[in-house]
Amino acid sequence: MTTLDERRTAPSPAEAETSTRLRVVLLLDVLDGKEQQFLQAYEQIRHQVAAVPGHISDQLCQSLGNSSQWLITSEWESSEPFLEWVESAAHRKMVEPLHGCVRDTTSLRFVIERETPDPALGEARKSPRSSSASARPAAGTDPLPAPPLCTGGVVRHAITFTVTPGSEEKVARLLADYESPKAQVDDTTRLLRTSLYMHGNRVVRAVEVTGDLGNALRHVAQQPEVRAVEEAINPYLEEERDLTDAASARAFFARAALPAVEHATSDPQAGEVTRVAYLHPIDAQQGPSEARRLAGLDAADCTDPGHALAAATVFQRGDVLVRVLDVRGPADSGDPHGLARGGRRMELITDRTSHDA
Repeated sequence: MTTLDERRTAPSPAEAETSTRLRVVLLLDVLDGKEQQFLQAYEQIRHQVAAVPGHISDQLCQSLGNSSQWLITSEWESSEPFLEWVESAAHRKMVEPLHGCVRDTTSLRFVIERETPDPALGEARKSPRSSSASARPAAGTDPLPAPPLCTGGVVRHAITFTVTPGSEEKVARLLADYESPKAQVDDTTRLLRTSLYMHGNRVVRAVEVTGDLGNALRHVAQQPEVRAVEEAINPYLEEERDLTDAASARAFFARAALPAVEHATSDPQAGEVTRVAYLHPIDAQQGPSEARRLAGLDAADCTDPGHALAAATVFQRGDVLVRVLDVRGPADSGDPHGLARGGRRMELITDRTSHDA
């Protein structure tokens, strides 16, 4: 019997070269506050690696769903020069600057079997687009235009939208009364907490996840119980949306995105805490500076072991700024600790943690 391997013609030199090239994938989890140190270390290392015999190219990428997750891919002429280099003392010394800024790494190695375009067929590689703006999705259609804030292994993000005046009580009842989706999204992503607040006709939903935020948002949006609630509040929204249409859903979540810009926490965080939120009326142009100012005040309080503030996250985009605070002990209707800082206390609609979310 003639086997398939026996029937194959001998590979051309170009095919043989393609089948021996190596792709190395390195997954990294960068420590909180060490991003600039990591980037500086990579900038130094990449020039050194470029001079290693057998090295072709490399890329550094940041996860769109988790700002602490990074990916380095490199291409080599074959596995031999890579293995010779990676097992050398020179390699160990070269990567030392990464040790102080990376929590965990995973290395994967693959032989390149097929690719598009195919150099064996003389296909030309596509040239990069001329401008960075054209290389990105159109404004308003990408629900995660930048990697979300990740601190302590937790990704924080919020969405906000407004409902028609007079419908606030109906919307609050709908948003408070639904069955929570399954917390575990996949092997690496899990829903930790969902906190939903209203002030006037503005709704703010803050979420915390481990893993990839995009995967978590898609998981939640696909749950029947969540879809039913979202469809029920559609008639009361000031801006129309159709979550059954992919383009409309992306556009809505892009408009509604309220990114976390700063997070501070006490160390260690002890005792019972209560979550509260404040909405701050701001001018869009002053938004970033006001977010930094408030975040600085909150961070100072978190470092004070005698202060009631245990954790604070500042969310800001345009003229919307929201602070979500964890306060030690019960939080009454007043502001005994002076945490409002000019903000308006939002009404808690629901706060669900992973054991019931």
